[in-house]
Amino acid sequence: MAKHKVHYEFPMHCLSEILYEYLATAEGLSEWFADDVVEKGDDFYFSWGGGPAEKATLIRYKPEGFVRFRWEEDEGTKNFFEMTIVIDDITEDLALNITDFCEQGDEEENAMYWENLIENLRIKLGAA
Repeated sequence: MAKHKVHYEFPMHCLSEILYEYLATAEGLSEWFADDVVEKGDDFYFSWGGGPAEKATLIRYKPEGFVRFRWEEDEGTKNFFEMTIVIDDITEDLALNITDFCEQGDEEENAMYWENLIENLRIKLGAA
């Protein structure tokens, strides 16, 4: 079954430069996204609970703007997950926008997954 695109927006109360480090580096991602992250070039290996590492490739990025990864299982598809820093031109409020792909019927579970991850990120940033 084909996955479909979902979007989430999370207000963040931090500096974009600091947030980007948590999105684009193995050290930053291991603070909130996975238990362990190893970076080898454009390939990132994520592991949880001592289990086997799952590979995602950094396929696009813009410094202090966004990162886009594709899981190894999604190679050959248009599926990816992207984390984008958005700053409102008028209010200068900062948000983290997430684009992901999930199976039909898994939208609620996927949303809760990202909400929990972002709450962990906010705690690490001291922005909870």
